[in-house]
Amino acid sequence: MPLFRKKYLLIPVIIVLAAGLFWGGFFIGKGVQPKPSVSERIFFNRELGKPEPVDFGLFWQALKTLEEKYVDSSKIDYKGVLYGAIEGMTNSLGDDYTVFMRPEKAESFMKSVSGNEKFEGVGMEIGIKGKVLTVISPLEGTPAYKAGIKAGDKILKIDDTPTDGLLTEEAVSLIRGKKGTSVILTINRKDFDEPKKITLVRDVIQVPVINWSIMDSDIAYIKIYQFSANLSSKFEDVVSEILKSNAKKIILDLRNNPGGYLQTANDIANWFIPKGQIILKEEFKDGNKDEYVSRGYSAIQDFPVVVLVNKGSASASEILAGALRDIRGIKLIGEKTFGKGSVQEIESFRDGSSLKLTVAKWLTPSGVSITDEGLNPDITIELTEDDYNNDRDPQLNKAKEIINL
Repeated sequence: MPLFRKKYLLIPVIIVLAAGLFWGGFFIGKGVQPKPSVSERIFFNRELGKPEPVDFGLFWQALKTLEEKYVDSSKIDYKGVLYGAIEGMTNSLGDDYTVFMRPEKAESFMKSVSGNEKFEGVGMEIGIKGKVLTVISPLEGTPAYKAGIKAGDKILKIDDTPTDGLLTEEAVSLIRGKKGTSVILTINRKDFDEPKKITLVRDVIQVPVINWSIMDSDIAYIKIYQFSANLSSKFEDVVSEILKSNAKKIILDLRNNPGGYLQTANDIANWFIPKGQIILKEEFKDGNKDEYVSRGYSAIQDFPVVVLVNKGSASASEILAGALRDIRGIKLIGEKTFGKGSVQEIESFRDGSSLKLTVAKWLTPSGVSITDEGLNPDITIELTEDDYNNDRDPQLNKAKEIINL
């Protein structure tokens, strides 16, 4: 699950109804000296203590051997060879969030993060965690959600294909499909005695962004599903409606929210965090740090707030939840979050392909990295199978109790 920048910031994770990633371009104006070219680093940088040069002639030798000796050399797809080489290069880094996307995948991703598109699929986000294909979050009301798929579920097989060693993008391609067709997922969960097969029937998926309602006469319950490009304007509309209502308190539900644009998380935090306070910090490979400082929109800053989180709260969700707790002491209720503490950019190429690469770590205002660790809630409440089966929500009930103290 990724958190992405654009040229400024962007989002995380793969949507099985589309795809998910953070994107961006080059950093500009940081006073960094131009780096030596690839050829200079490889062939000329031979000083003591510097990396040994790599002979890229091996690549050309291997390609020439294929051309000369492969039985069907006329079928060699040179663009496919190029794409495969780039994919191998990114995969060799061992970073689940640094990925090369061929043109069709890059286009699908951009649609998925817009917040305006519909897709055909099962309605969940997936990613690699601990080298295992894992459900980050099922989207409410989708086939995955209705079938009982949960955040943290391990996907062992997609139909008859084992997922061990599969890239997230490969898994997405296997799970997505036309409305009305089905896919069988072999799922393991800590509560299961043994893995179970769950059949999902694909459907048209409209990715939700935000909903809100009044609870108990004066509590504004705000559910954010993803930090998409259009959330900032939608959240402003919600604030306007809240101010017209009798609401005096806010429950912010970030459960099963896999993240999104970094800038969007920053925008939403401005509504809750006083002006001048640090929302998050970014730390780059050269040790430099950027700080995101709140502009301090005052409309709802005096409202008491509690935040709901779970295993499916990732990336941008963790940024917002961490900042609210660090700066305002707001309580987090639910389960430990996913633990996505890095930022990605997307570098787009002229043929429509893109390279999503990790460019920074992000830290909470207190300087804590949540990578692989997540945020521990102040009040831990896990939903049981019985809760799910009987449509009970003790996490939300506890949030109501705390907000009314």
